[in-house]
Amino acid sequence: MFKTKWLVSIFSVVLFISGCSYLDSEDEKRIPVKVEKVVDGDTIKVRVDGKLETVRFLLVDTPESVHPSKPVQPFSKEASTYTKSMLKDANVELELGIGERDKYGRLLAYVYADGQSVQEDLLKNGLARVAYVFEPNTKYVDQYDRIQKQAQKEGVGIWSVENYVQEEGYISDEEEQPENATNQECTIKGNINSSGDKIYHLESGRYYKITKPEKWFCTEKEAVDSGFRKSKQ
Repeated sequence: MFKTKWLVSIFSVVLFISGCSYLDSEDEKRIPVKVEKVVDGDTIKVRVDGKLETVRFLLVDTPESVHPSKPVQPFSKEASTYTKSMLKDANVELELGIGERDKYGRLLAYVYADGQSVQEDLLKNGLARVAYVFEPNTKYVDQYDRIQKQAQKEGVGIWSVENYVQEEGYISDEEEQPENATNQECTIKGNINSSGDKIYHLESGRYYKITKPEKWFCTEKEAVDSGFRKSKQ
């Protein structure tokens, strides 16, 4: 009996130590950075090992406040202000995405302020939408989707404006909707991810609704002939 209890105790200690090691290894994946500037709600400039880097938040999109060809969109200033308030005087860390950079050379990352996910807070408060979902950077997409659905249900932020948030992005009164953005006869969405891979999405696909199309196709053959491959999910 004593031997059995002793073995159970040893086993519990081993599990505890293993658990701690796992948590430590997860923490080590985050890189501490110094925030130099908040460009807008989903883009910041940070200093890493003395080098200035632009960071684009993974899996979310906030309304535009500094776009060169678009007017300031509703809730863009609120998103930018919220990001600034989260990062101010906080210990900021990055969890880099797979591949790390997009085609513009920006770091792709999940951003944390004092351990709290900035992406999750933006979604929770209706200041961002789930977007730019490209394989293989889909690690947190399911929980982001759940947070977004709750924000939609509560009608907060961007979700308080009727028809403002659409699959193609944010459409305000000051902007014209992209040609064929709605009532699209061709339903297959073509997209180019951050690695330059051309991927097409069918309506039955997992990420169809939250994928922003760069091209539309009427048939899969048309997409393949244009150099696109079918999404794996």
